[in-house]
Amino acid sequence: MTSQTYRPPTADQIRRAPKVLLHDHLDGGLRPGTIVELARETGYEGLPESEPDKLGLWFRESADSGSLERYLETFAHTCAVMQTRDALFRVAAECAEDLALDGVVYAEVRYAPEQHLEGGLSLEEVVEAVNEGFKEGERRARQAGRRIRVGALLTAMRHAARALEIAELANRYRDSGVVGFDIAGAEAGFPPTRHLDAFEFLKRENNHFTIHAGEAFGLPSIWQALQWCGADRLGHGVRIIDDIEVADDGSVTLGRLASYVRDKRIPLELCPSSNLQTGAAASIAEHPIGLLRKLHFRATVNTDNRLMSGTSMSREFELLTEAFGYTLDDMQWFSVNAMKSAFIPFDERLAMINDVIKPGYAELKSEWLFTQTATTSESLD
Repeated sequence: MTSQTYRPPTADQIRRAPKVLLHDHLDGGLRPGTIVELARETGYEGLPESEPDKLGLWFRESADSGSLERYLETFAHTCAVMQTRDALFRVAAECAEDLALDGVVYAEVRYAPEQHLEGGLSLEEVVEAVNEGFKEGERRARQAGRRIRVGALLTAMRHAARALEIAELANRYRDSGVVGFDIAGAEAGFPPTRHLDAFEFLKRENNHFTIHAGEAFGLPSIWQALQWCGADRLGHGVRIIDDIEVADDGSVTLGRLASYVRDKRIPLELCPSSNLQTGAAASIAEHPIGLLRKLHFRATVNTDNRLMSGTSMSREFELLTEAFGYTLDDMQWFSVNAMKSAFIPFDERLAMINDVIKPGYAELKSEWLFTQTATTSESLD
């Protein structure tokens, strides 16, 4: 191996690197300024702060409680201003713009249509507004010289009873912007098996779905998501670490479930900063992603909720680089993992890997080699 393998990327390289995002919530990524403006336009008076900077800080501090339940409470304010077609269109377009600016080339962004009906919209109108917003954001990104493709994941809430309805909705729009289905919300007391009819429907339709599992709740949640429901991916899945034993001498033993997840190459939608906020890890340096990477699980890096965590894909990789010494090679590994696991057709995934991701990282690495060669020449002088 050359010394290039061990050199950590700079913040600028991390930002420019082509990144893939599989786990990002639309209602968890609004710009604080947009929330303030939409609240004013819609007459919503419940915001805790009226200045964008202070509001952004409030979201981050409120989400830092270590409790998933309290973390989820912050979404009452974002959902409150996302009840009209114009608001949904704007938020979706800005989401695509913001991700493209951060170097994301492919993203799957999820949201729950059932949470955006208070203004009189139908489920179909919600989906169409968001899809059109994503397309507009992609267009704006192209105009700015950036590229991004965004697909929507329609989410059903675990505590509600509309999963089958939302699954059918996702299936109807699967060729016009929606790439899959998800369930989300508090895990404890709301197992995925409550929504088996939705998952059975999607399997009959040969459609894709991921399930929030193994975030705040442990191995039973993961086992049910996989063995009872048949999930293609695990939303978070960080608690799979509970089935991995590390001995004092450093040797590692995988339990049956962890072995199954690794052997079957089941993607883990890991969200480091968010996991800290919900108590799944004590620090980035102690986050299970370090061990899961070493053990070659199908680990991916994600943002979850950019507003609540005050994060971005670049920020997540900066933190991981500081904690684990990750390089551009590691970033490429995570990005290829994510692209392999996306819910778009195989040939389109392959094209993104071979035509966008690998060339993008190769260019960044060649820049480093040029810089190193120049530096060495100068030192010889």
